[in-house]
Amino acid sequence: RYSLFYNHLKNIEENEGGLDEFSKSYKAFGVNQLVDGGIYCKEWAPGAEAVFLTGDFNGWNPFSHPYKKMEYGKWELFIPPGQDGNPPVAHGSKLKVVIRAQNGELLYRISPWARYVVRDEDKVNYDWVHWNPPQSYLHKHPSPKRLKSLRIYESHVGIASPEGKVASYKNFTYNVLPRIKDLGYNCVQLMAIMEHAYYASFGYQVTSFFAASSRYGTPDDLKEMIDIAHSMGITVLLDVVHSHASKNSEDGLNKFDGTDYCFFHSGHKGTHQLWDSRLFDYANWEVLRFLLSNLRMWIEDYRFDGFRFDGVTSMLYHHHGIGTGFSGDYNEYFGLHVDEDALCYLMLANYMIKFLYPECITIAEDVSGMPALCRPVAEGGGGFDYRLAMAIPDKWIQIIKELKDEDWNMGNIVHTLTNRRYEEKYIAYAESHDQALVGDKTLAFRLMDAEMYTNMSVLSPLTPVIDRGIQLHKMIRLITHALGGESYLNFMGNEFGHPEWLDFPRIGNNESYHYARRQFNLTEDHLLRYRFLNAFDRDMNKLEERFGWLASPPAYVSEKHEANKVIAFERAGLLFVFNFHPYQSYVDYRVVICHGSLIVVFKYKILLDSDAEEYGGHQRLDHSTEYFSEEYPHNYRPNSFMV
Repeated sequence: RYSLFYNHLKNIEENEGGLDEFSKSYKAFGVNQLVDGGIYCKEWAPGAEAVFLTGDFNGWNPFSHPYKKMEYGKWELFIPPGQDGNPPVAHGSKLKVVIRAQNGELLYRISPWARYVVRDEDKVNYDWVHWNPPQSYLHKHPSPKRLKSLRIYESHVGIASPEGKVASYKNFTYNVLPRIKDLGYNCVQLMAIMEHAYYASFGYQVTSFFAASSRYGTPDDLKEMIDIAHSMGITVLLDVVHSHASKNSEDGLNKFDGTDYCFFHSGHKGTHQLWDSRLFDYANWEVLRFLLSNLRMWIEDYRFDGFRFDGVTSMLYHHHGIGTGFSGDYNEYFGLHVDEDALCYLMLANYMIKFLYPECITIAEDVSGMPALCRPVAEGGGGFDYRLAMAIPDKWIQIIKELKDEDWNMGNIVHTLTNRRYEEKYIAYAESHDQALVGDKTLAFRLMDAEMYTNMSVLSPLTPVIDRGIQLHKMIRLITHALGGESYLNFMGNEFGHPEWLDFPRIGNNESYHYARRQFNLTEDHLLRYRFLNAFDRDMNKLEERFGWLASPPAYVSEKHEANKVIAFERAGLLFVFNFHPYQSYVDYRVVICHGSLIVVFKYKILLDSDAEEYGGHQRLDHSTEYFSEEYPHNYRPNSFMV
């Protein structure tokens, strides 16, 4: 694999002037303003017989501005400035690339490199709009330094409002970013930014890879949003979709030049069976140029601080993970079923990002457990910084769905939370956007279900269902945060147990926005119990910020007691003790400390208590109590104390 990567890198150095020049291609392709006022246009359309540019600037004459055919399927066009020196294509004017296909058909297409596309209310398809404002937004604040402890707030701009509508970049900037900061998250991961014609696809059916979604505002609005986030010390990651593309041809990449092999594999190999989308041909030189340039554009133009690569499992294997289980056997990761070209692209992408922007962060969404995916490329690894610990949310769902409380297996919980490849960093999470979508349930909804509609008011009785749900919601998140990885992720709203599910407007729900929103206002109502969960999540993050357990070595688990339903472990100098027993509390319960000596006596105090009144607990513990270690062997350790 490293040999394949090295050969690609060597070819780029010898034939393209190096990775720096190769990945700057986004500045040449598409329609670009020149310093002298002229316009330079360039496209890759290997299956085209002829290529033209048309639009408002020439009265939509399809043949007045033909491109010149170059080598390797490339086409270019230069349009000089007007007699008055002004650009021939005005800012805000509409454009189309006209392709004469091999069968003679004329195809009106949006450039794959288009920076801004919009859809009028009375239209189905998007239009390409030339974006070249006289004064673009200028970033004022530097990007934050690379974080040691990553606490990620997974977000979707369009649903980030209690109102039933598509929310804006401006709304996110001034209403949501302060909330993220207050909750103690230091990183926001933005979904559905790359333009997608179908809103309900959650941004995963991308149609225009270089365009920021216009349904939330302008490119400058997004730049301002990222700049303000940086001013707050918040790192901003883009959820990038390079694993597949929308099948749309009128306003997408599909059949751009009239063939089914431009950008994608031809025939059956080029279609994802489950997603009904097109699959990139990562062995194609121009596809590599397109995708690497895409990453660089988002970093340089918008100042994103890194990427969460979606659908990595689908990229890594020719079977795309469909109908395949992964047990950890190495035969599952090495063989002819692995798509080495896709893996080589990921290595190139990570190498380029780290080479040009060492502070950038990359995350892999891989469910398979591919070995060395998060090791440096120089070691033959994939080059990612983190991978998502995708087994953890599945485990919590399985436990809550299938087991009685008294049947919870402490050893199994600990195993799932600690089962990760040595020296590969994992992002732990109890739930993400996947669990919030219609057809699934969030942890809060699984725990409390219909009673969330009637018993979340403090004026109503604290029923056993609500009491259990609130307490387990906090405990599940804290043990996942502290034991599950080297980073933590939460999907917006889930921190306070957002009621109901997430469903975008579609024909099946009469195009309703009722479930395509986040009711942040619920946490501001002091008569509702949502504020308890919100406060606990905030203080949990603030405690991690203070002690940095995510950046510390893995925890030492000193107890997983099946009868008592107790888990205890140490990490970053803190002792975590969880009692998952459904009805049994303990007095004088002995727990060990791992770092003490036989001479020094250590004093402990409570820092975070899920049973505290401000978190909706029963306040059964006295926080003024001091706990002293003693030379008393327990669980094969010389020192312990009682709680």
